[in-house]
Amino acid sequence: MTGTLYVVATPIGNLEDITLRALRILKEADLIAAEDTRRTRKLCAHYDIHTQLISYALHNEASRTDELIAAVQRGKNVALVTDAGTPGIADPGYLVVRAAREAGLPVVPVPGACAFIAALSAAGIPSTRFSFVGFLPEKSGRRRALMESLAQLQQTQIFYVAKWDLSRILKEMVAIFGVRDAMITRELTKVHEEFRAGTLEQLAGWAERESPQGEFTLIVAPS
Repeated sequence: MTGTLYVVATPIGNLEDITLRALRILKEADLIAAEDTRRTRKLCAHYDIHTQLISYALHNEASRTDELIAAVQRGKNVALVTDAGTPGIADPGYLVVRAAREAGLPVVPVPGACAFIAALSAAGIPSTRFSFVGFLPEKSGRRRALMESLAQLQQTQIFYVAKWDLSRILKEMVAIFGVRDAMITRELTKVHEEFRAGTLEQLAGWAERESPQGEFTLIVAPS
């Protein structure tokens, strides 16, 4: 009998944002493969979970995939988690899921928190059609080329933005996207959670003046 690979969503901030099913899977699994074992250990300690943890991050994703697949083939149940949110969504995960599928092994999603879905649900921006872009390329040429292609789409665009990139990216978007309504969410579900709405130009000015800190989700409305 083979085991199962569980893809388990974990909180994006508030530790209460985890499902009862996710807690049961994490307790019953033989192994938890975590993007950062230090972060996941805090979650496990909070809920009295003592399952063995191993690292599964970007730096070892390729090499650790074979190890996890072998464990499932031996009958072990493996729970895959990331630092926050849903594995494989702008986070490690798809390689081991693909390998498990190719090997004919069971892959079971355990849904829960996802930062961009939480942000979109509370943004008041049209969500009938949207694209999740995630993090933009670091190189300016590739980044601008991608934004220029996205500017042609008549749908909402969603981005993850690191704090040191926020002002620069907003300025570039003003030049490429033009006048658009937008929403920035900061530190979702955490103590300093913030929603800030305005045009891209207004938000660019705010970011330059305030240099806000935290993790950002940027939602840009259609033209």
